Amino acid sequence: MTGKNKLTEEKIFESATEVFIEKGMDGARMQDIANHAGINKSLLHYYYRTKEHLFNAVFEMIAGQMFKKFAPVFDENVSLEDKIRFFFREHIAFMQKNPRLPAFILNELHRNPERIKRIIQGIDIIKLWTTLEAQHKDELIKYNITKETIPQLMTSIAAMSVFPFIAKPVVSSIMEKMGYNFEIYIEERKKYAADFVINAIKKLKV
Repeated sequence: MTGKNKLTEEKIFESATEVFIEKGMDGARMQDIANHAGINKSLLHYYYRTKEHLFNAVFEMIAGQMFKKFAPVFDENVSLEDKIRFFFREHIAFMQKNPRLPAFILNELHRNPERIKRIIQGIDIIKLWTTLEAQHKDELIKYNITKETIPQLMTSIAAMSVFPFIAKPVVSSIMEKMGYNFEIYIEERKKYAADFVINAIKKLKV
């Protein structure tokens, strides 16, 4: 691929990401993406034959970026508590930079649940657990966190991070009536949510 072709493909991909996030799979048109990229639709079809093919590439790229972002969570030199703080700090910061992503992903999961299943199947969940168990065996025992309860902990952590962005119109309206600034609230949530989870698991001590 020549340098010019690579730049064109990158421009298409960036434009497709913007259009899909704004309009979703069903609402976006290939003409919209071509217009955004400043190219004709024939050239767009040369690189990506169908909207479905382009959307799949964009969605998998976004999901891959999110998973890659949190790879340091599995650094063996970081304590369990520090990993929880790292997750909230980095995940909320990621959502601050990409505030439309949570609603976009949620909508597409409802529209095509098989897609996320394929992505999840590429992740070795058992390996993730065994890695955590090997790195934090004593901490997991102390906090009474088991293989059976880890899904509860993981989904609780994810929900505490994502919900304010999914429900931003409601949450920000409530904040405004109470005299709070939503952006300040989100910034403070990085520490508050981490403290909340850590204090909660400490109460589970055996």
